[in-house]
Amino acid sequence: MSTLLDNLESTSDLNDFSPAELKQLAQELRAKIIDTVSQTGGHLASSLGTVELTLALHTVLTSPKDKIVWDVGHQAYAHKLLTGRLDTFDTLRQLNGISGFPKRQESPHDCFDVGHSSTSISAALGMAIGRDNTESNNKVVAVIGDGSLTAGMAFEALNHSGHLDRDMIIILNDNEMSISPNVGALSSFLSRKMTSRFFVRFKKETETFLNSVPLFGKDLIQLARRTEDSFKAFVTPGMLFEAFGIEYVGPIDGHNMEELIETLKNVSHLQGPSLIHVITKKGKGYQPAEDNASLFHGVGPFNKETGIIDAPTVKARSYTSIFGEYLCQLATQDKRVSAITAAMSSGTGLLPFADQFPERFFDVGIAEQHAVTMAAGMACEGMRPVVAIYSTFLQRAYDNVLHDVCLQNLPVTFALDRGGLVGADGPTHHGVFDLSYLRHIPNITVAVLRDEVELKRAMLTATMHDGPFVYRYPRGNALGQRDSSTVEPFNIGESEQLRQGEHATIIALGTCVQTALEAAELLAKEKIEVSVIDARFLKPLDEKNLLNAARTSPCLITIEENVLAGGFGSAVMELCEQHMLYPKILRLGLPDQFIEQGTQEELRQIYGLDATSISNKTRDFLSKF
Repeated sequence: MSTLLDNLESTSDLNDFSPAELKQLAQELRAKIIDTVSQTGGHLASSLGTVELTLALHTVLTSPKDKIVWDVGHQAYAHKLLTGRLDTFDTLRQLNGISGFPKRQESPHDCFDVGHSSTSISAALGMAIGRDNTESNNKVVAVIGDGSLTAGMAFEALNHSGHLDRDMIIILNDNEMSISPNVGALSSFLSRKMTSRFFVRFKKETETFLNSVPLFGKDLIQLARRTEDSFKAFVTPGMLFEAFGIEYVGPIDGHNMEELIETLKNVSHLQGPSLIHVITKKGKGYQPAEDNASLFHGVGPFNKETGIIDAPTVKARSYTSIFGEYLCQLATQDKRVSAITAAMSSGTGLLPFADQFPERFFDVGIAEQHAVTMAAGMACEGMRPVVAIYSTFLQRAYDNVLHDVCLQNLPVTFALDRGGLVGADGPTHHGVFDLSYLRHIPNITVAVLRDEVELKRAMLTATMHDGPFVYRYPRGNALGQRDSSTVEPFNIGESEQLRQGEHATIIALGTCVQTALEAAELLAKEKIEVSVIDARFLKPLDEKNLLNAARTSPCLITIEENVLAGGFGSAVMELCEQHMLYPKILRLGLPDQFIEQGTQEELRQIYGLDATSISNKTRDFLSKF
């Protein structure tokens, strides 16, 4: 049966839709999003919450001439469906499929690549400057959520937007703030009327007239402005934005399309920066997501009829949950231990810690820089803060790690979750640069763990270490092969030899250790015996063990789930060079490019980090000598 969505050829067709047809199209968009994400997984609740807003934007604006910049982009599935990707939407987040985030190379309607938060206002301001430089007349709109607005970068951009006074529209998609329905309705009505063409023209004509009045004209203008601002402050939360020099409009019901369209049309005629405050509900239209928006924020495949998420086939627990549980044990034993996260309490496994130790738990919002420097201040006063951040997000706080923690050699621990390839979220989320951007910083210790027991040992060691300490672990489930009630700390910088062989030595880090052992088994079937060393530490390296391997083994193979440039293999080569050793070395890792989306298994095969590829490359390398 043909639907409105099936027959939509261009977003310009939306201008001919009746209000009833737009509502039907919203239902069809939600049905398509739910149906697809139930199969592929993805960001469901946020995309369901912005369906009407997306339709209103594409009804009023002319994309791609007009620019819509989505913050983070996990709310842009309806945008993708409306802009030519209906036929490929079932490939969402799959290898060689469409991205889960806006991507410029995917569509001209995606004007800016996103994936990390709080970048939209800065990017939109830059586009407005570029537009004015070429004397174009297109609209520029940034859509940012209330969570993303917690980041300092967003406030920096708001401040500069008000200062430059360029024409642009900021949509604040607020799905957390609770506002009285009566106040919201009154404020919505007033905002729509106060931004209508008639009212704006009336204000300008009145101001022109008062300017012409001698003696008291300018005083009357100031009085009128103060009266309007005071009235707005009484019925809206907009004075913060007005203080930045940004015209505030709202709050607006984000699920009332007629109201949204009218407001957008009115605001599009204003000069200077404007902010429309839109109230939406995460998961709108799908009850399981409405009831538990956090669970359905980023979700795997699920039964769309029941909302039950497909159970994993493996029994082992995730590294994240193991980290969260053991950190609670460490905090019980040591009252100095505290936990900090940047709006990722659930994602980093810290909800149990927050429940047990609320006075030592700090969620700072999307503010990684603040999280790291706050941790440095806590460490100055004798605490042992643990900053739990995804590898890809710690990039945002690089200077704080270097300048505020490592320069002062403070005992701050970084629990680096999602280290390595993460899968379907793609290039914005792969944690494949951390080994390179951390290892050159003085005073830092970096451990990369092969299994859950090693993770616990690193966690204990970190609490005992008087300096910056990083432990890195991957996304996904632990090996589930071994556990122990007794956790022993590491000797920092000590590696472990797991297998002996005379033909070559494989030196691996983290998840690559298990793969190296599997590759060694495959090679043994061909009568090629290799040693396997778990380096365990990126910094400091186990100089004694690694130099001995360089002297005695015919060749070395280093393996890391990180870019090769400046990574673990480079560190081993530098160590050998410092001691005037020049062994034959094969470095296996990721190339100098951004890695596409796909499952972790698919990507490891593509880039030669699975057991079969490692065994083949080792054999080919040995055959050259």
